[in-house]
Amino acid sequence: MKIKVTSGAFSKHPKLREALLTDFPDAQFNELGRKFTKEELIDYVSDIDGLILGMEPCDDDVLAAGKGLKIVSKFGVGLDNLDVEACKKRGIAVGWTGGTNKRSVAEMDLCFMLALSRNLYPASMDLKAGTWNKNGGFQLSGRTVGVIGLGHTGSEIVGLLQPFDCRVLGNDIVDKSDFCREMGVQEAAKEEIYRDADIITLHTPLTDLTHHLINRETMSQMKPTAFVINTARGSIVNQADLKQALKDGTIAGAALDVYESEPPADRELLGLPNLFCTPHIGGNADEAVMAMGMSAIHHLREFFGK
Repeated sequence: MKIKVTSGAFSKHPKLREALLTDFPDAQFNELGRKFTKEELIDYVSDIDGLILGMEPCDDDVLAAGKGLKIVSKFGVGLDNLDVEACKKRGIAVGWTGGTNKRSVAEMDLCFMLALSRNLYPASMDLKAGTWNKNGGFQLSGRTVGVIGLGHTGSEIVGLLQPFDCRVLGNDIVDKSDFCREMGVQEAAKEEIYRDADIITLHTPLTDLTHHLINRETMSQMKPTAFVINTARGSIVNQADLKQALKDGTIAGAALDVYESEPPADRELLGLPNLFCTPHIGGNADEAVMAMGMSAIHHLREFFGK
């Protein structure tokens, strides 16, 4: 079976390479370590039986080019870049397991909460520039945290918040009442979260319902002292509206690990002193990369009977 990998992170990981080559000795990797363009991806899939897909958009045009393609196995937890319906139509299996990197993302989310609360990022930047800024922010303990999306990662961050004795407001389109009752989470409408939360953290998939969920209107409902964190998908936040809200003081600050286009080109946004930004590394802890990679390999092994 001929297998190819699009993900640069998977391709440069020696243990994942070894594990894949053990069962699929003709597997090919993304040796350049960069995202494929659509045209490159179309050419890349033309002669394969299975694909390990990273973040590249894989639509019906790409799937149509894979004449012998039988399975797309996802390296990662998001399916927004894969046309799942087109896979069904073409009889292409989808290998996917949710939540494989949830602890990695949740730990980074907690890191953002602590850093924003305690003013760590601005204080660090000021000190590097020679300013002795003694503003220590506030404790996360006892604050109100709004978690929008109580799936794998959202539920994980609720667990990590337990020692901080926060008031946690939770929202999900799925019934999470049992989980909320067990974990002491107060179920709340999004509008209540916007109004009351000191920190709002986003953990939804990117869908028509969540596209630009955080925008000028929703941020205008937030406290001027509130912080917004997005480690889910970039387009859940309207970046232009966020930039204006950060400049105007509509909200106090934000932390982004994901962007509407990656890498982001808006240097003005990235340079704002009240934005803590990282290059989509929330799910990239060593343990998470290994777990996501082995999950992708597992689906190939299971499909091809290895």
